[in-house]
This record gives sequence, structure tokens and C-alpha cells, in this order.
Amino acid sequence: MTSKVFKNALMFAFLFMFITVMPTLVSAKTANISSQEDFKNALKDTEVDTIVLDSDINTTEKINITRPIYIDGKGHTMKYTGTFKGGSDKTVWDGIYLLQVYRTTATIKDIKLTGGNAGLLVNGSLVTLKGNVDVSGNGFGGIELGQGANVTEQVKLSLTEGAKIVNTTESNSAPTLWVPSDSKEAKIEANGITATIKSGEELELKEINQLIKNPETSDPLYLYIILNIIGILSLTMCFKKLKRN
Repeated sequence: MTSKVFKNALMFAFLFMFITVMPTLVSAKTANISSQEDFKNALKDTEVDTIVLDSDINTTEKINITRPIYIDGKGHTMKYTGTFKGGSDKTVWDGIYLLQVYRTTATIKDIKLTGGNAGLLVNGSLVTLKGNVDVSGNGFGGIELGQGANVTEQVKLSLTEGAKIVNTTESNSAPTLWVPSDSKEAKIEANGITATIKSGEELELKEINQLIKNPETSDPLYLYIILNIIGILSLTMCFKKLKRN
């Protein structure tokens, strides 16, 4: 009887997974883009979960991301070619980012974001970086981790294993990463280590890279691995006991 109950439970679990997961897999699609309008149209299409750049793209406006999305730049460049309050001077603040991720989640991979006041604004969101993300050539710096008006969500930047932020134009007045003074603290995560960046704090590229390369001694990561091993062993023992019954 116990064996039959176990088999029925497995069948029910598989059916539940099929019903809940398959519609998502069927509806998801990839949009290959080669222009500013392509990008905006892909974001409007809620069935699109992955945007792939087929070429370099010029944009005359900030691209706003307000829903979960995966962006694969394939090594291409997004460049802002519009105007600023100071004409063509990107060091005159006009709130121009190449990408603004607003109160959602996004993954950004292998892309260069250049020509704006800043490359990327993580605005009350969780953004994951993969591959090489180049934020060189922006007037005020690379990546801003900020909340802004009426945003209460935690700001978090996560770097997967092997992810690299590039900034060849970093300076004292144009840092690679910063939290504005009117925002609450933000989080940056790499290699299982989570660090807090305080309001008004700026990070140089070497400081970010030091965090990424920070070894091996992260207690939270080891704890996570140990707990997973214990969980797997416990499940295995339960299955064996049920089969014997």
C-alpha cells in the first residue's frame, strides 16, 4: 500500500510540474534585435523573455525595463547618440542611462553600454550580470544602484561566476559603481559573498574586482552547500525506506 501511495504521489508531483511549468516554456520566446525600435517592441511583447542583440545599436533615448527580461548583448554595443541639456556634453547631467531597470529583475550579459550620463541604473531592482559588461565612455560613471522617488525595493547587483565589469574611462568624478546619497544602501553579490554599499558610497573597478576574486572562505556559501547535501541525503534515505515498505 505504501509503495502505491508513493508512486501516486510521484505521478501527482510530475503532473503538477507539467501543468505549471509547461505553459511558461511554451509562451516564452526570444527576440533578435538590431535597432532601438526593435528593443522597445521586444519589451512591449510580454511573451518575450530573452532579447538578443544581432548588431551594435544606437539609441536616442533611455531604454526602460519594467519587467523580468534576459538581455544577451553577444558582445555588441549600445550607444546613446541623442542630445543632453548641454548639447552633446554627456558630463552635463540629464538623467540619461543606456538601460534603466525599474522595480523588477533582469539579467544582462556580454554588452557594452556607452555614451550616456551612465551605462546602467539598477532602480529598486535585482540585476544579474554575466560575461563582460562594459560601461566605459559614460559622463558620470558606469553603474548606479539607486532607488529614487517612491521606490522602496532593495537594490541588488549580482555577478555570476566569471562575470566581469569593464570600465576603461573610470576617474574620481566618474566611478564605476555608486549609490547616490538620496538612496538607501544597496547590495552587491559575487562568489557567494554579499557586500553592502552605503548611501553616497562609490566603488572603483579594482574594489569591485577584489570583491569578485575574494576567495573561497565564504561561510554562507559553505553553509548553503552543506545544507543541500544534508537535504539530498535525507530525501534518499526516505525514498529507500518507502521502497522497503
